[in-house]
Amino acid sequence: MNRKDLLFPLALICLLACSAFGAGAQPKQSKKSVVYGVAFYNLENLFDTINNNGKYDLEFSPQGRNAWNGAKFRKKIHNMAYAISRMKTKTTPQGPAIIGVSEVENRTVLEDLVNDPQIKDLNYKIVHHDSPDARGIDVSLLYNPKFFRVLRVTNHRLKIDSLPRFRTRDQMCVVGLLGGERVAVIVNHWPSRRGGTEQSSYLREAAASLTRSIADSLLQIDPNMGIIVMGDLNDSPTNKSLTDVLRAKKEQKDVEAGEFFNPFWQLLDKGIGSYIYRGRWDLFDQIVVNYNLVNNPASGLHYTGAIVRNDEFLKQQEGKYKGYPFRTFSEGAFIGGYSDHFPTEIFLRKDL
Repeated sequence: MNRKDLLFPLALICLLACSAFGAGAQPKQSKKSVVYGVAFYNLENLFDTINNNGKYDLEFSPQGRNAWNGAKFRKKIHNMAYAISRMKTKTTPQGPAIIGVSEVENRTVLEDLVNDPQIKDLNYKIVHHDSPDARGIDVSLLYNPKFFRVLRVTNHRLKIDSLPRFRTRDQMCVVGLLGGERVAVIVNHWPSRRGGTEQSSYLREAAASLTRSIADSLLQIDPNMGIIVMGDLNDSPTNKSLTDVLRAKKEQKDVEAGEFFNPFWQLLDKGIGSYIYRGRWDLFDQIVVNYNLVNNPASGLHYTGAIVRNDEFLKQQEGKYKGYPFRTFSEGAFIGGYSDHFPTEIFLRKDL
């Protein structure tokens, strides 16, 4: 990787405030502070109906096994927009300032999403980049320009020396201004557990190493920059990729300069998850913040809480999968749900 890609200007984003530590906790705002929400949502195969990636997205076309047509696509867009429209709190009445997303096919589907009548008035803007992923899915960033101004975007490719033909999602780093504070957001969708969790762990550890390199380069430019790492990491907060490589701690008080705090570790300990597989909840959808956002008194932004947005409407209401995320397809049948992941969100406070 070219080091120049990693060394880019100051920036800032995502202020937020509040206190929230449960799956449905709401942030509290002091009289002299402002709160911004920073969220992440795996949109679960947000594909259009056009087969333009050969065999890889054939299933999401009218001729494919999902019989993916205009009606199903519009239902999917409507549901995703509705879920985003419900990401509002008393202190964030216009919803999150920033939403990282994954499993999107292209910019066009995101344009359809942000123009849905349910969220169109929020005027979300899009940062998108086409990745080399074999399935044709990308990570992207949505942001409300009333609160956040993009300064620079760089995209970083994960390369595995032993796998020259390996292709996955690029990591997107967005540096911008939110509330006058410098923050960088690194949006991820790390390699899956296909082939076995232990057998594939080295791929996610390599992804974490790339994220760590991006963060270290940012801190060389500005040691006081707030850094937010978000995404579907396909690993638990307790896995080596997070604890050893990224150096994300469980307890806020233990985080030192150059390290990260992972608030979703504590939520997982309470049995709260964002994704379930074979009856076991896990928390792959994480938002991790660096020292400057938790323990640096000189910082203008301060982490105050995290939630998993597991609202009832996002859950299946009956059958053997009752309580699971209400997804788009189940056992090959279209059921018209939302996603197989719950959204997650953190809150940062800026005192005025």
